Amino acid sequence: MEALISVATIYLFIIIGFIYKRAFKNQVNERSFVLLNLYFLQPILIFWGLTRAKIDASFITTPFVYFTAVFITLIFSLLYAKKIFRHDFQDKSVFLAASLVGNTGNLGIPLGIALFGEASVPYTSILNIANTFFIYIFSVYFFAGDKFKFFDALKEVIKIPAIHASFIALAFNYYGFELSSDFDKLFTMGAYSAIVMQLLVFGIFISQVKIKSANWKLTFNTVLFKHIVLPLVGIFVILNFDIDPFIGAIIFLELIVPLAVNNVNLSSLYNCKPVDTTFAILISSATFVLLIYFYILIIHNLLGV
Repeated sequence: MEALISVATIYLFIIIGFIYKRAFKNQVNERSFVLLNLYFLQPILIFWGLTRAKIDASFITTPFVYFTAVFITLIFSLLYAKKIFRHDFQDKSVFLAASLVGNTGNLGIPLGIALFGEASVPYTSILNIANTFFIYIFSVYFFAGDKFKFFDALKEVIKIPAIHASFIALAFNYYGFELSSDFDKLFTMGAYSAIVMQLLVFGIFISQVKIKSANWKLTFNTVLFKHIVLPLVGIFVILNFDIDPFIGAIIFLELIVPLAVNNVNLSSLYNCKPVDTTFAILISSATFVLLIYFYILIIHNLLGV
């Protein structure tokens, strides 16, 4: 029940963002929201998340298996994109940046609780960290790639505050430091503000989507890789690793969640078709709902959980 309430709350804030943009139209500057969230609130969220629990060496295998599946699929997507998006570099950028990035935080963690109980939280949390690193390194590079040369694009990656916050938080955690109760409350407020702001931004961009002029080619191929190719590669990788079926099921869950809303932030920041990116996320969310029954069958029948 708590997981269902969490998911319902997520969609409530998205709807609020949608109504807000529709009601005030040009008075709403979505880029200001994006910059506020990306450069101030997101680093707080990441630092807060990485200091919630001690990072144990036993969790190293989990993100390793996750990254193995993601990078194998990335190789396929690079080859695929060369043929499908040869005439539109921005479509290619969005496809490569967004198609492998799932909503492992806002949706993956509560879904893990709903399906596997609270025992899943340490594993869903570490996978969310892995996904965060992928977003702020590889996705940033792909979104910024058409505006910068290779090394300039890498400089853009380094400029993202979330990268700095991640390394600081990992060092903070590794050396056993703890936030005082007052600072913990402060970071908690910032973290939840970041989540709410992110959902509002998504709703704002959804209000600008026009079905008739939507980029169906980009959306179809992005959803194809996110919900068909990546899960198939994921199952292959999980079954070929000697890991506990419970952990394998959690990894599979984090691979199948819909596209991350954070893609909207980055596509907007680099003016790389944020409306088309939003539409792809919207269709991905609907596709996930349609396929969730079959995903659960795979978890039960192939992974034995």
